[in-house]
Amino acid sequence: MMRRLLPRCAPRATAAFIAPRRSPLGLFPAARQYSISPEAASETKLQDIDPSKLVLTRTSKPKPLKKAEDLVFGATFTDHMLTIEWDKTTGWHNPHIVPHQNLSLDPASCVFHYAFECFEGMKAYKDKAGQIRLFRPDRNMERFNKSAARIALPNFDSKALIDLVAKFAKLESRFIPEERGYSLYLRPTMIGTQKTLGVNPPGSALLYIIASPVGPYYPTGFKAVSLEATDYAVRAWPGGVGDKKLGANYAPCIVPQREAMSRGFQQNLWLFGEEEYVTEVGTMNFFVAIQNKQTGQKELITAPLDGTILEGVTRDSVLSLARERLAPEGWNIVERKLTMAELDEAATEGRLVEAFGAGTAAIVSPVRAISWKGKMVSCGLKDHEESGEITTKMKNWMEARQYGDEEHEWSYVC
Repeated sequence: MMRRLLPRCAPRATAAFIAPRRSPLGLFPAARQYSISPEAASETKLQDIDPSKLVLTRTSKPKPLKKAEDLVFGATFTDHMLTIEWDKTTGWHNPHIVPHQNLSLDPASCVFHYAFECFEGMKAYKDKAGQIRLFRPDRNMERFNKSAARIALPNFDSKALIDLVAKFAKLESRFIPEERGYSLYLRPTMIGTQKTLGVNPPGSALLYIIASPVGPYYPTGFKAVSLEATDYAVRAWPGGVGDKKLGANYAPCIVPQREAMSRGFQQNLWLFGEEEYVTEVGTMNFFVAIQNKQTGQKELITAPLDGTILEGVTRDSVLSLARERLAPEGWNIVERKLTMAELDEAATEGRLVEAFGAGTAAIVSPVRAISWKGKMVSCGLKDHEESGEITTKMKNWMEARQYGDEEHEWSYVC
């Protein structure tokens, strides 16, 4: 068993009543823009994460390596884990790398009762020279801090944690297969650990990182999926936490996904509001390539960051690559709201070129069709095609930078 990770329970804070602010018209409470400027859990300057104080305890029982083709996404784990405790009096404690093991938490820990939990998904890649590379870790750390702050968990120095992630990835590098398409999936996680049933900001927390060697996300290979447009359940809403990577966002999506799969579809396409705005596909951001009805110009469209859409690192990378390489070819790169009716009209008129999801796990996932209101909306692929031209280009462009084939500032050499 792992050593006890809980500091002594901090005294319970007394909640104070705060009258809601009113709008200039005095009719409704003014909205608090948490998504724009969240407050960190600790306002006092405490000890930050210090990579120089890392304590390494190597496992005495190294695991045998699995064959690359036998890896199932997120099912196999490496020898070690990184742990860093925090408490509101001291700040961040010394980081430890220890053998992968169970956590020991009090059953009253606030993570179990009030979902004080956030996480990140990132990967480490092995290039042709055997070097280990991270892909845009600064963006992951930025989002990790935003997620933590939104649920009153502590913030940290991003560069310090990137340093530790790099050390951890190098230590576990033997688990990364040499074959293209394989990587080490890293899961930084932060949980509130204070043992209390009072609803207050946690007085203690644990940040830990585990790692899993992975291959292609879809075992069947790079093939197009079919979606079910989902309007009976909502993934996120304005003023909520859909733009944060919280565990609480994911569990409620499983039942709608299971229902879609029971009807023969691989994932949900989440719609929002009476207008049926297209938001995300499963746990990925969603892109469509269409020909503008008025101008005839080709457009790559994705939903805007309005607080309901996750700020995907892959999403941002796709947009950056599109502006760099597609815009000079005449493409218009657009972040705007798009309705399912618009998408259907474009498909009916032959203007829908292709569609794909974008996320860390799969990079890009081509979409063949969308079930909506009893009809199948074709997303531009011919029967013999599994991916459109833009989707394939994005996959290749992204992998070139992830694996170091193309030297770029997005690739962080550990």
